[in-house]
Amino acid sequence: MDRAVSDLRKQLGREIVPQGRSGYCTLRVPEGSVDLLRFRDGVARAAGLSPPERFEQLGAALEEWQDEEPLRGLTESGFQLRREELRTELMAAVYARLDAALRSWERKWLREETEKWFERAPQLPQILQFYLLAHDDLPERRRERLIREWTKRNGKPDVDLQSAIDHVRGDLRQPGRTLLLPVPDQLPGGKRTPIGQEQLIRSLLGVVCEEQDAGNLALVLISGMAGVGKSTVAHHLARRLRERFPDGVLYAGLNGFADGDVRPAEPDEVLDGFLAVLPPYATVTGLENKSSALRSALSHRSVLIVLDDALNARQVLPLLPTDGTCGVIITSRNDLLRLQSERKVLFRKMEPLQEADALEVLQEKVPTKDRSRYAQAFSDLVRLCGRLPLALAVVARLLEGGARPLRTIPALVREMEQERAKLDTLHLPEHELSVRAALNCSVRVLGEEARLLLWQLAVHPGPTASWEAVMDLGRAAGEGARTDRALAELVAANLVELQDDRYGLHDLVRAFARHHVQPGRDGETVAIERATVRQVLEHQLHNVRACDRVLDRQRALPIGEPDGVTVTDPAEPGQAMAFLDEEYAAVQRGIRLATGQGIKRYEWLLSMTLVTYQWRRHLLDDALKNLRYAAAAAESAAAPVDCAMVHRMLAGTQWRLGMYDAAVGNLRRAVRLSEADSSEEGRLSLARSLHRLGITLRKQGDGTGAEEALGQALELCREVSDPVGEAAALNALGALYHDRSDHEQALRRCADALGAVERTVERSGLADVLFTMAKVHLARSERGEAISLYQRACDIYREQGNWPNEDKVRRLFADVLVSAGETVKAVAELERVIVLRELMGGAGVGEVRELLEGLR
Repeated sequence: MDRAVSDLRKQLGREIVPQGRSGYCTLRVPEGSVDLLRFRDGVARAAGLSPPERFEQLGAALEEWQDEEPLRGLTESGFQLRREELRTELMAAVYARLDAALRSWERKWLREETEKWFERAPQLPQILQFYLLAHDDLPERRRERLIREWTKRNGKPDVDLQSAIDHVRGDLRQPGRTLLLPVPDQLPGGKRTPIGQEQLIRSLLGVVCEEQDAGNLALVLISGMAGVGKSTVAHHLARRLRERFPDGVLYAGLNGFADGDVRPAEPDEVLDGFLAVLPPYATVTGLENKSSALRSALSHRSVLIVLDDALNARQVLPLLPTDGTCGVIITSRNDLLRLQSERKVLFRKMEPLQEADALEVLQEKVPTKDRSRYAQAFSDLVRLCGRLPLALAVVARLLEGGARPLRTIPALVREMEQERAKLDTLHLPEHELSVRAALNCSVRVLGEEARLLLWQLAVHPGPTASWEAVMDLGRAAGEGARTDRALAELVAANLVELQDDRYGLHDLVRAFARHHVQPGRDGETVAIERATVRQVLEHQLHNVRACDRVLDRQRALPIGEPDGVTVTDPAEPGQAMAFLDEEYAAVQRGIRLATGQGIKRYEWLLSMTLVTYQWRRHLLDDALKNLRYAAAAAESAAAPVDCAMVHRMLAGTQWRLGMYDAAVGNLRRAVRLSEADSSEEGRLSLARSLHRLGITLRKQGDGTGAEEALGQALELCREVSDPVGEAAALNALGALYHDRSDHEQALRRCADALGAVERTVERSGLADVLFTMAKVHLARSERGEAISLYQRACDIYREQGNWPNEDKVRRLFADVLVSAGETVKAVAELERVIVLRELMGGAGVGEVRELLEGLR
């Protein structure tokens, strides 16, 4: 023994045959080098897999048995006993593979394999069992003779063999028998677990189980745009539900939106595949008969059906059970409205991932140190992919496959910032990953009007549009366009997103439509685009102007009457502000569109109609940028008085930003432009320019210059009968006297201003006068009067949606209330101030919170 061990150590080395103490010998053999251990590992990994996956895995494990005689050459009795144990282990794996083949309907292989085993071991009941099931088309006389001969030689069949005999005889419901039908499991393997969809999957699991427990058909429809991950969720859901459906899983890829020349599957063909695994219905012909046969076959079964990538309801309806405890999971890029109208559907629409989940998809295989190193670039990639799982998967594959080293991520971001280049980057046909191809499959099935509208929505600056704005787009397509139907088709196809009564495009859909959808015949694109842009901007201009008329009744703009657009007519400032809250982002993009295309009319007029809203919402940076472009555009496209108005609005924005020197420069320009026009309109423009100049000079500490400008403005307003302008000038003079502590003169001026403004419907001007009067009364120690005036001014500013002015007045009002001992009311005012400051970006919120803590 020692010599044998020594020889082994020389051959195999000390790592495998280490030096042991006397009387012991050890062999250290790596598990992966032993065929029996590799076989057992393969069999263990097969457990829990679906039948098709289990069939393949067991086949790989059985390949380890290169010699069917284990322990060949070892003849002692102990080895013979061990040999029998190993043969039993081998046959258990063989039976398991035959069972997996039966359940996954590997009919051809099963017939050939059972013939081979029946010749080799005909006495084994399991072999006869699978042989009969695989050859259920044997002539009856031959089958019965075979069963008699086997019974004569081997005795009474066991329960499983008798169940197989009953099945092939057609006696499916023998009492006390185990019914052994082929249980189909057609669900493909290989789908990864979806990231960020656990909540959706859990909710669907719950409703499916609830319906099944109630004895109802559970019909699930998962829709969403191309690439959102519907199939992955459906496959994962089906795997989680598999145990709930003991009679198997049927699967069909319907190819509703397949790429290339692949045509959508016909229901007739799908039914052939289903009925082939549901004997005895395989020979039925005709669509209606096959559909009826499927319903009959499923009436006493509990089967889960997965219909992936459906084109329309016509493709799906013949494939559905009528009732019972079956389940159906359908995925489609279309909402299948007809199906929802005819059947009870558990409908879920999938959306792009949340940012954290999208980052996880991108960074799943990225080392932690690189995640933090390129954090901003990864965040930018998530944004550029629109959080769409397919796009994220393409980028992840680029980074994972070595096509793009991690250090090139910033360059990848720069490439994808270009709209056309982004779609090229997200195109990996060699990996069957392409956003462009996926979107093309969705678009090519659209009707002509829907394709045109999709392209127009891509030309629309976005991010969203109201229903009226979309309908107006249709007018650019000419008379007779059914834009409402086209829009409904796009929404149902999940190419247009509908949220809070507004319609928008995913960024990748927008890019695809803009560059890969043809709006008309060759040569028509330029004309259609010009008409579409004009329609978009005209709609925005007249609708924003309708709101601006309510917010500032004094401003006149040379816009003209609406031509072919639908105009909203808000009744009061609150409605106007709410409308602009919704439209603001779209109008801002409209201004950029007009600027980019050099369309002067909209470049300056849209900016002017929006500026009052921007002041009241404290969107001063946007207003400043817009008005700088507007001023340049107005110089070449507008009359001098209109140019003066633009410079006044630009100065008013700079004034609110504390840029008083710049504001004075623009106001002096406005004064000069106004002086060049001696008409009544020119004098009114001059009065307003001088008023603005006066209040700006006051801010700079030039009281003399301010009083002179305001005095001239007051005279001009009285000359042209402008009570609103008169009240504004008087109020500004009252504030100037308040600065000088001449409270009597200040109150007289304010009283005159109050009398002028009360002759009008101008509420903002009234609030300005009340605020100035409150400060004067407070300076005179008339606190009760001041509190009443502050309260009235606050209420009007809130009614007008003027957040900055309401914030300023309430903050001062709170101090007055504290000094009057009215702490509870002061707390309420400061709480409102916090709300306003958070709405305006959060500046100064901490200071107010500290005040509140001291008061509570």
